[in-house]
Amino acid sequence: MLELRQLSIAYGQARAVWDVSLHVAPGELLCIVGPNGAGKTTLVNAIAGIHRPLSGSIAMEGRDITTLAPHRFCEAGIALVPEGRRLFTGMTVAENLDVGSFLPAAKAKRGETLQEVLALFPALKEKLPSPAGELSGGQQQMVAIARALMARPRLLLLDEPSLGLSPLVVNAMFEAIQRISERGITIVLVEQNVSMAMRIAHRACVLELGRIVAEGEPDELMKRPEIRQAYLGI
Repeated sequence: MLELRQLSIAYGQARAVWDVSLHVAPGELLCIVGPNGAGKTTLVNAIAGIHRPLSGSIAMEGRDITTLAPHRFCEAGIALVPEGRRLFTGMTVAENLDVGSFLPAAKAKRGETLQEVLALFPALKEKLPSPAGELSGGQQQMVAIARALMARPRLLLLDEPSLGLSPLVVNAMFEAIQRISERGITIVLVEQNVSMAMRIAHRACVLELGRIVAEGEPDELMKRPEIRQAYLGI
């Protein structure tokens, strides 16, 4: 589904990601964890087309998309739920969801997809006419994920979806992410809540100072004491 080869990303002269290579299989839920400043958000933003790599390549379903214009990444089947949600707070929930189905293929199935996302997040049904800025943090995160799903992506990128949410809402959020994965959508999840992320991920990689320092099945990584202490905060 997704393959990164020797990907490096920089902000001016400051290198943030160094020669990262990884693959994500169709239907897989890959979790990227690591300490603050490790380059996790930078990496996922590059996969979404927001940051142009300094070197290396990004391939989606065997197609090299490295040099595509940012808006073409969505056409390639990629949708991002950014850190901090970034909703159009003055627009209604329904209008935010409509924005997600901008592409012709998604627009043609807007009604069907809307019913799917409302089944996933039933709390949003009564909030459709409400301004997104008036919702609670948990409800706003639901809207952000639902908006991305309205594009009918094959690859969903989630950047810190539990950030700033209460424990009860976090549990519900991860249950929803797991249900999305069970539908066959490939997911790359960047998350600080390591224990919850490892619980639902099929595979995980640990990023530190812009480099992948460990990769494998979550259970195996969690058994390694040096990984638990140095990178997972456990």
